[in-house]
Amino acid sequence: MSKLVWDQTGERRFETGVEQVALFPQKDGEYSNGVAWNGITALNLTPSGAEPTSLYANDSKYLTMMSVEELGGTIEAYTYPDEWAACDGSAEVTPGVYIGQQARTPFGLVAKTLIGNDTMSTAFGYKLHIVYGGLASPSEQAHSTVNESPEAATLSWEFSTTPVLATGYKPTSYICIDSTKVDEAKLTALEAVLYGSDDKEAELLMPDAIFAMLKTA
Repeated sequence: MSKLVWDQTGERRFETGVEQVALFPQKDGEYSNGVAWNGITALNLTPSGAEPTSLYANDSKYLTMMSVEELGGTIEAYTYPDEWAACDGSAEVTPGVYIGQQARTPFGLVAKTLIGNDTMSTAFGYKLHIVYGGLASPSEQAHSTVNESPEAATLSWEFSTTPVLATGYKPTSYICIDSTKVDEAKLTALEAVLYGSDDKEAELLMPDAIFAMLKTA
């Protein structure tokens, strides 16, 4: 047994930033090759549901049931790749001509956030976030005049998700991988698939395939 100790050197950790975002639009029910999404300023993941409902019997509390948990979020960016247009309900009629209010294409996302601590700052590690079954909602597009304090217009989208299968677990829309706790070689191999390589396009793997790649003997 040992006494609890707080704030030891190297254990003051924090998370920050969002980078290396990859978009994977769906086509005919399958995820297409990934594309880089430049200009993202925020990726906010917002769980909902999982609310308790109390049941009573014999004049006392009998049990508590929990509702299904769902995942949604928001994306904020200065710009987006051409492939996002279909996810945002636009269709390209002819090169450079888009029509709105069309069916919205589901998508997947991969992104990194940095893990820092008091000795290595943000070089300590990172988390890899993988989102499945995203579906963007219509969003406001605000345009304002250029003035003496110019600002780039920020775009924002809310999205919901539909879970995918994960053998041995409930269906999920989200996987988080901590680089400080996963075998480095296996994680490098996984990223070469998710982000692509010199001889292979970026591919979004399903949960079972990711678990198989990272599973420890």
